[in-house]
Amino acid sequence: MDKKVVLLKKPKGARVIVGFPGFGLVSTIAIGFLVDHLKCEQIGKHWFEDGVPTLAIHASKLMDPVGIYYNKKYNIVIVHSIAPVTGQEWKAADLVLDVARQINAKEIIATEGVGSKEAGTNRGFFYASSTDGKKKFEKLGIEGLGEGIIVGLTSAVLLKAPSEGFTTSALFAETHSTLPDSKAAAKIIELMDQYLGLKIDYKPLLKQAQMFEEKLHTIMDQAVKAKEMKEQKDTNYFG
Repeated sequence: MDKKVVLLKKPKGARVIVGFPGFGLVSTIAIGFLVDHLKCEQIGKHWFEDGVPTLAIHASKLMDPVGIYYNKKYNIVIVHSIAPVTGQEWKAADLVLDVARQINAKEIIATEGVGSKEAGTNRGFFYASSTDGKKKFEKLGIEGLGEGIIVGLTSAVLLKAPSEGFTTSALFAETHSTLPDSKAAAKIIELMDQYLGLKIDYKPLLKQAQMFEEKLHTIMDQAVKAKEMKEQKDTNYFG
């Protein structure tokens, strides 16, 4: 990992919720909404030194590439990224585990979009490493992910966390496109609400998720352009 994460607060025994860009940007949209809706306090930040520098402006404030947030009421710590970590998934997993170690996390909850060929559906699924977690999800009527391929940051976290002694869960929502999918993001929020009892008001969700989705479109486009410009400059320099 590039450097150790510095946390302004270390709420012991909190759950860590993870939201990084993935398929359909479902996780980033959902967890970004969660940060705003719960009015979370930022307690840390991070960026990868060999990544493309990326910042967003939200509500006239700069958003860090990776922001770490805390909600005291529900004792949750959120690790939220607006920048893609393609090629740096293992480092990103180490970042999540570093945060989890510092707060002696009760559980790590990953979120992800999964591809589906069945149009018009945004079903939700769970994965749980513990028997108690599995029973809780099943009691809530949430379907377990029986078959599927998980890639990227979520895969790295689920693979590494058990060796660190952390209980892990994951929430998945079906999506049908690599484009931002706010409906699938809404499903993730619904599942999270059921599991943690967050009492989230769903009425503004789709509208806010759509606004966040449009912002992410801009961020992703700018990140691609920045990478292309850097590659072009490197070519001109060495050419």
